[in-house]
Amino acid sequence: MFLQMAGFPGSGKSTLARQIARKNGAVIVDHDIVKSSLLDSFKGEPIDGKQAGSIAYAIDWSLIDFHLSQGHDVIFDSPCLYDEIIEKGICLTKKHQTVYKFIECQLQDFTEVNRRLRNRERMVSQIAEAESEEAYYRAIRESKRPVESYLIVDTSNPVDSYFDQVMAYLLD
Repeated sequence: MFLQMAGFPGSGKSTLARQIARKNGAVIVDHDIVKSSLLDSFKGEPIDGKQAGSIAYAIDWSLIDFHLSQGHDVIFDSPCLYDEIIEKGICLTKKHQTVYKFIECQLQDFTEVNRRLRNRERMVSQIAEAESEEAYYRAIRESKRPVESYLIVDTSNPVDSYFDQVMAYLLD
């Protein structure tokens, strides 16, 4: 199985991904870890954030391809802002003859998402807070989703309150 996690930063993607991985033993490829490591390696030298993001995605996809080739379930923890992310995920599942799943974490509460962002241990690639309420809700509306099956979960409640629904979707 290949699971693409999506959602605005602070919406609970990483929390849910870790919970799923504990349950089914999946490998997590976290875009923030890859991008932050890349940015950290250039300390003192200028690197364009967009270029770093592109390089990080290339590394992410190589790791995902490798783990799928080894027969592992993989969870990709990344916002889904580009159609190419979905296309690449679907292509890799076809290549490795596995199942494609997509879960979007949504938190329809601007104040709460900013509280989460301010209170987490932040990596260098992660935002400290949402730019504005308008930009936040626009990002949710413009998030990319696959044409076929996907699950949107309301992450305003604790993970335990929707985890069974998530597992049922993954096992379907």
